[in-house]
Amino acid sequence: MFTPVAWLAFGLAASSKLAAAQKAGSIVQVGNTQVSAMMMFLGNEEKVYILDKTEGNAAQINGHPAWGAAWDVNTHTAQTMEILTNTFCASGMHLPNGSYATFGGNSAIGPLGATGSVGSGAYDATYQDYDGRKAIRILNPCTSANDMTSAQCQWFDNVAVLSMQKQRWYSAAEALGDGTIALIGGFVSGGYINRNTPNTDPALEGGAAEPTYEFYPSRGAATVMNFMITTSGLNSYAHTYLMPSGNMFIQANISTILWNPDTNVETPLPDMPGGVARVYPASGAVAMLPLTPANNYTPTVIFCGGTDMPDEYWGNYSYPNYNTWTYPASTDCQRITPEPTDGSSPVYVKDDVMLEGRTMGQFIILPDGTLLVVNGGTNGTAGYAQATGQTALFGLMPFGESLASGPVGTPAIYNPNMPAGNRWSNAGLGSTNIARLYHSSALLMPDASVMIAGSNPNIDVNLTTIFPTTYTAEIFYPPYFSASTRPTFSGAPQTLSYGGSSFDLSVPSTAYSGSANAAAANTTVVLLRGGFTTHAMNMGQRYLQLNSTYTVNSNNSITLHVAQVPPNPNIFTPGPALMFVVINGIPSNGTMVIVGNGQVGPQPTQAATVLPASAQNPSSGSGSGSGSSSSSNSASGSSHTGAIVGAVIGAIAVIGILGALFGIFVARRRRAASRQHPAAAYAMRATGDGYGGGASRGGATNDRARHSDSSAFVPLQQDNSSNAHRRHCDYEDMHESISAAQ
Repeated sequence: MFTPVAWLAFGLAASSKLAAAQKAGSIVQVGNTQVSAMMMFLGNEEKVYILDKTEGNAAQINGHPAWGAAWDVNTHTAQTMEILTNTFCASGMHLPNGSYATFGGNSAIGPLGATGSVGSGAYDATYQDYDGRKAIRILNPCTSANDMTSAQCQWFDNVAVLSMQKQRWYSAAEALGDGTIALIGGFVSGGYINRNTPNTDPALEGGAAEPTYEFYPSRGAATVMNFMITTSGLNSYAHTYLMPSGNMFIQANISTILWNPDTNVETPLPDMPGGVARVYPASGAVAMLPLTPANNYTPTVIFCGGTDMPDEYWGNYSYPNYNTWTYPASTDCQRITPEPTDGSSPVYVKDDVMLEGRTMGQFIILPDGTLLVVNGGTNGTAGYAQATGQTALFGLMPFGESLASGPVGTPAIYNPNMPAGNRWSNAGLGSTNIARLYHSSALLMPDASVMIAGSNPNIDVNLTTIFPTTYTAEIFYPPYFSASTRPTFSGAPQTLSYGGSSFDLSVPSTAYSGSANAAAANTTVVLLRGGFTTHAMNMGQRYLQLNSTYTVNSNNSITLHVAQVPPNPNIFTPGPALMFVVINGIPSNGTMVIVGNGQVGPQPTQAATVLPASAQNPSSGSGSGSGSSSSSNSASGSSHTGAIVGAVIGAIAVIGILGALFGIFVARRRRAASRQHPAAAYAMRATGDGYGGGASRGGATNDRARHSDSSAFVPLQQDNSSNAHRRHCDYEDMHESISAAQ
């Protein structure tokens, strides 16, 4: 087991080396994530939260392998976290108050991916994980000011209290304008792709496919989405983007629609040109281009890479029919504007091809408005297997279980504002010798660098295969790290509204070099949400430039007059985001803010912000920015996560009750680290106050569980700890519930 002291020493050493090695374009190894980073999200300015699938990681917690961790942005160290259910290939999304939720996963598994030993996958006695296919897990991010081991800073993970209506593995998740999250499709108990062959039951695949959608918090019963039937096979982790109209752009297989979440009406859009699949396991790089005043906040989505592998090569749940690692990934890029404002019909437009074909390439939107692509391979697909239709024996598989080959170690940057033919470049960018293939991830950091982690195309931990389970994290430093001066600013509000009065940001003369007037004229204020990253996607990733004007002051400081978010929550849904000030293409450090009122429900809107005219200083001088290239300058104050307000709508009384349950649960979990049977759980009953004993911890669920009900769980704020233990429930009957479920 790795000791905290050892990790702290390693992290401080790595941080010290890093401070001297922030070379623009470089990729620097920075530490060990303890669990392989299949999923990541930025909780606040200090913490990245990492999720792995349940597997035999050496890092232990409470007597079993860990599959969750919190990564400290400053020390580059990881602290394991307890997670109860199997998070394998879950989806995730932000909530309006700054909390995060993850959805679904796989059934309980043991060593080498064996079905959990209790209740046909309800629980595994070796890895001590529970069935995660219905799970809704909630986390309220904490900072170093909090006790990271406290109940307030831990995952809430109990399907007996909070769950989806349907089992979902590889489902899509997309936030709506009121903060509700749409959960779409997925496997029930899957494999390589979501179909049997012959495909005679595209709706249900004999019970292995889930063609419905539902919402968290619930809006009613799960409902069939026809698109999940017509795209049978290649519809896992469908690409989803909310549009300004409230409709949702969805792409899966080679098909595209606009979908109305309120009416379930689908409007067909053109198919993907060239038959190039972009969804898992083709896994192309996909992102929404920056939303700016110049484009009137009109979304355009870009797709790059993936594969045009013929349909018959894909195979079925078991494995592909073809030796995928020999099939070149696509270089093709396509753009589409799903809701054109000029009255034209949506159409895919061919864009510049990538510098090399990539499967599992991942777009990260940078604060300067360019898009970084990292990770992936030049051949094959995502996923893993021990055979194909052409290679029957595992011993003959040339890359172990990996279905991809040719890892791409050099990033590339796409500039959407350059003329066609000049949008891609990797000039001056370094390379890594770490293969980042299946189950890799990448995420924008508050200092505008990019964290890269993960890679594990293996059914369980394997440190000796050609593409091993990977724990080493790296940081990529984009070209703007060559700047001699990084901008700073102050005055960022804790929350932003949809429309309303402007606010001012102060930029000192030390924050830029050169002419004050020129710097002010080339300054933008942007909101950037890095999203929930997994499987070459960043669910919820979005870039929005706020409208702004400026005043250049007599002392060469600059006052930025900044508009609130446009008064349409569909453009930028409520929740957390980093605010950056970008001067001459050089970003500041980001400051975390909350957009909206922090609650699920209709967001208050006001008239669009009216700004004063920009005012230059006729006698202005130049900025006095120093020659330092350090990115340690603080943008504006401290993290506001501890001050996050609001919660998922529902009964406020639930806060105290669930806080007590969770606190007691964590304490008992620790005391029971050497147990032979599952620990106690929460339950809900249909009468009385809705809470009671009798249900199992995690895996053994029943229909009495409250499914995604808005009153079932309210993410706790960190200042509620004194109230969280005022109520007590006794719940010692886990073993009996597991037994009853068998």
